[in-house]
Order: sequence, then C-alpha cells, then structure tokens
Amino acid sequence: MERAFDPIAAAMQGAGAPPGKRLSSEDTWALIRADECWDKWQEGRISPSDWHRRLMGVLNLSLTLEEFRDAWNRVLNPQTILSDELFAQLGARCRLALLSNTDPIHVECLERSFTFGRYFPTRIYSCGVGASKPSPAIYQAALDSLGVPAQQALYIDDIQEFVDAARRLGLDAIRFEDPALLAAELRRRGLLQGTGGSAVP
Repeated sequence: MERAFDPIAAAMQGAGAPPGKRLSSEDTWALIRADECWDKWQEGRISPSDWHRRLMGVLNLSLTLEEFRDAWNRVLNPQTILSDELFAQLGARCRLALLSNTDPIHVECLERSFTFGRYFPTRIYSCGVGASKPSPAIYQAALDSLGVPAQQALYIDDIQEFVDAARRLGLDAIRFEDPALLAAELRRRGLLQGTGGSAVP
C-alpha cells in the first residue's frame, strides 16, 4: 500500500489534503475507495482514462495518465506470497482458476509482469465480467468457466467476507492467513503431497 499511495499522498499535501492534516497512504486509499465510481472502476464500467481524470479531480492532482499508471501498479508486490512451485503442484491435480476484484490497469500489469498466471488457465477479473466479490455472479462466472458445480470447487481468499460468500454458494472455502496454514489445509484435503486422500478435480 505504501509503495503505491505514499507518492500520491505526498503530492496531495497542500492540494487535496485537509488543512493541517498529512494524509497517510491508508487515508489516501480510503479516500479513493470511497469514491462513488469505485465499483464502476472495479467492474469495468469506466475506462482507465476516465478513472484517471476523475481521480485527478477528486485528489486535486495533475499526474499524467502514465505517471498515474506507474503509481497505481506499485500496489502489486513483485514478491509474491506463494510460490510458483505450489501452483505447479496444485495444477497437476486440479483445474485452477484465478478470481480477482481488480481493474484494467492492474490486469494489464498482472498479465505482463507476473509468472503465476500461467498456472491458472481460467482467470476471472471483476472488470471483465462486470461483477465483483462478494456478488454471487463472479463466483458463478468462475464455476461456469471451469465447468464444475460449486460442490466440487475449493475457494481460497484472505478476506473473510469473500470466503463466507463462497460458502453460501456451496463451495468449500479456506481463509488464507499464511502459507504454512494453507499448505496444511491443502494436505488435509489431499491436494498436496504429504497425506492421502483423493484430489478434487
């Protein structure tokens, strides 16, 4: 968060910030997410140029679109939490799908700069399907793309609200907390080496 929004917060001092208050990266992020067009942006209903233009007005800034893209993409940590090796092991046993609330600028960066996408033949982005988690529509889009019923799917997310939404649709679901706990849960289900059990298709 700091990588992405500290430069924006710094640029806002004396511009978009309330008098006497220095905005943190968290303050800036909260301000952006509170914008009435946030859902439209996440669900692909406004263009990157329109989002840039809107935020420059809301934040009282004058970054070019390219400068804004660079700052916006800094939120994507190049050091991923989980290894490609894990995805390779899972991909040998399961059909994998990536399901993400994200926008067109981040999608472009993810597809260009990160290697893990190759393990996920199905990639469902909120901006591509016009719905975002926790809406049932985006989970259903993933299930339809995989061609499996909810009862045969396992969903993993670090946000409890999204885990709960998946469970309401009938999916098995794991709340991600750290890699070791995730690996233990996957082994318990027979999806990683180390225990017996049948793999979920």
